[in-house]
Amino acid sequence: MKYGIIDIGSNTMRLVIYEQSKSGRLRERENVKIAARLRNHLTEDGVFTEEGLRVLLDGLLTFQDVTRFHRLHDVKCVATATIRQARNRDDIVRIVAERTDFRIRILSEYEEAYYGFLAVIQSTSFHEGITIDIGGGSTEVTYFYNRELVDYHSFSFGALSLKREFVAGDVPTDEELQTLRGYVEKQFQSLSWLKQRKLPIIAIGGSARNVVQVHQMLQNYPIAGIHQYEMNREHIVQVKKYLRALTFEQLQKVEALSKDRADLIIPAVEVFQTLYETVDATTFILSRKGLRDGIFYEQFGPIIFPSVLDESFFELAQDYEVNTNHVQHVLKLVIQLFEQMRALALFPLTGEDLVLLKRATHVFYLGQYVDEEASSQHTFYILANRTIDGLSHRDRVQLALVASFKNKTLFKQYVQPFHTWFTRAEQKKLRFLGALLKFAYSLNDTKRNIVNRLQLELQQETVVIHIFCNQSFKAEEYQAEKHKKHVEKMLKRPIQLQFHLEG
Repeated sequence: MKYGIIDIGSNTMRLVIYEQSKSGRLRERENVKIAARLRNHLTEDGVFTEEGLRVLLDGLLTFQDVTRFHRLHDVKCVATATIRQARNRDDIVRIVAERTDFRIRILSEYEEAYYGFLAVIQSTSFHEGITIDIGGGSTEVTYFYNRELVDYHSFSFGALSLKREFVAGDVPTDEELQTLRGYVEKQFQSLSWLKQRKLPIIAIGGSARNVVQVHQMLQNYPIAGIHQYEMNREHIVQVKKYLRALTFEQLQKVEALSKDRADLIIPAVEVFQTLYETVDATTFILSRKGLRDGIFYEQFGPIIFPSVLDESFFELAQDYEVNTNHVQHVLKLVIQLFEQMRALALFPLTGEDLVLLKRATHVFYLGQYVDEEASSQHTFYILANRTIDGLSHRDRVQLALVASFKNKTLFKQYVQPFHTWFTRAEQKKLRFLGALLKFAYSLNDTKRNIVNRLQLELQQETVVIHIFCNQSFKAEEYQAEKHKKHVEKMLKRPIQLQFHLEG
């Protein structure tokens, strides 16, 4: 089933077509963007001009060709600040309905803020924070606590309107930027619930995406994806300094920057930095999910996912046809191994390590769905590069390293681009968790769930693992003997396996 939504923004118009997968996940299939800059067609006295209407209709008729090709019916069409602020908005809605397949729904300031907030809490694991969405003609900020919207405000400035009001040329002068900053700072300071909150800022929208993409380019970032990418104040300043050093012509050629945002990106960065300092934020995170996603989350429910991460792992299991019965049995075994090794002080382990190990158990070697022979490689690539709502990029890479473990050589190959992300001790622990998980999976090689329980004991320097089975165990014994070496190397101790048949 396909669904379409048109977002008529002040800077860009966008048609996005989603298809619902077997897991229920909405996958983006088409994303058609038009840099319409409708804000430029709103006069000072609030009238949307005839030329603006022509640009709007041209864009919608282009979208109509696409929606008719895909045989989409009941396409949602929403408009934000520019159409909302137009005195002749009723005429705009009427004319669009007469000349196209679409009926515009003009979102209120609250709705625009709410749908952005909803997208953030449905796709990240934050329970408290500040959200910001810089549009072309407005900027929405919210404060949420315990995943519930507490405060919201819609400012009457956006990246495009700031550019028009404060910047005469294509790029701002130092004086213009200082004046712009003073204005934005005064606006943010007017909201007591923004000041000195010491909370994460979660940003949505095209300006935020471009800031993140530029920073990733400057860092030679080793994995794909921008959702849940984290920056701090110094990173934002670094991006601003880089952009300020370029001419407008050079800005238009920056690979990570949309050409149509070349003249808007510096005002947008200034807004982000000013908000960061107003909030005294702990971090700045991008949510790739925004207004359009929030509207669909409301339609398809539940309104609030009980656990964003659980929902993500459910989608992974569905998309890659994970054998959940097999997973649940291995999970029982790997928890026994972990807890008993920790009790015997065989390796320094924490509760956080167990959380990671449990997660990795659910997605171990899911890459075999793509290709059995290269399942480790595919597993690492998928988990490291696929957006997993609720997991930071660092956590995603940790998950990928553990769930794809095959041997020391491949582990070192996988971790090499991330050597600055993890200390040597952390890398050693990730390798141990991967080896332990691979060994646990070998104990259910035939997927018959034949191992009832495990019992570990230390006999001098040897780790003895008693494995109690309810059926013949030859296949499991062979695989376990084969894979125990990876754990032995990490423990620096021999492991003796003793299989027992019990009724």
